[in-house]
Amino acid sequence: MLTLYSYPELFGVADNNPFGLKVYAFLRLAGLPFNHQHIFDSRQAPHGQLPYIDDDGTTVGDSSAIVAHLIDRHGLSIDSALSSSQHTQAFCVNRILDDLYWSMSYSRWKDDRYWPDFRDAVLRTHANVTAEDMDAARAYNFERYRYQGIGRYAPEEAYRRGLDDLRAIAAMMDTSPFFFGATPTSVDASIYGFVANILFYPIDTPLRAYVVSQPGLVQHCEAIHKRVMGMNSG
Repeated sequence: MLTLYSYPELFGVADNNPFGLKVYAFLRLAGLPFNHQHIFDSRQAPHGQLPYIDDDGTTVGDSSAIVAHLIDRHGLSIDSALSSSQHTQAFCVNRILDDLYWSMSYSRWKDDRYWPDFRDAVLRTHANVTAEDMDAARAYNFERYRYQGIGRYAPEEAYRRGLDDLRAIAAMMDTSPFFFGATPTSVDASIYGFVANILFYPIDTPLRAYVVSQPGLVQHCEAIHKRVMGMNSG
């Protein structure tokens, strides 16, 4: 049996980490049965990061590697109709989203304006998490941001980078129901993983203000959300 290990839900979103939500949405859209195990401690995960999967004894970490593994091992057809150019475009979208992660994470853990709302929401939702746990996680993220570089940015600089990422995604989307037309593909799961973790959080960061102003991003997110949250994962 396939098991997805990822962070817990928040604000009605199945995973409060965009990479975990990306994999969750992919599994739902691909119609692959799975168990979903919510965990906080990532120390036993490959590379010490969530999400990861256990696919009948094969452990795979990193969201893009997980998606590639699942498509290959289970013969999934979710991306089979894409052209070579579309595969390349999807690859570029995923790399833009990788960059967006840092601005998005910064808004939750680093920015003193939004940190209290995020912290309190986690504490209200998950009784097994303590204020000390959140403070320790915040300190850990501060170190990550410093080494990555964004921790040295002023808030407006950090958000400028994330807003550029969101603008690029929005500019590539047309009026089709999904990114490449009438049928969702893996890149739709990727976009949803990030946009849902901004849109559905009632914390008014600059990133959320931009998403709310973009009908295409909102409609896409809500369409995927309806699909993936309307099923049981087992």
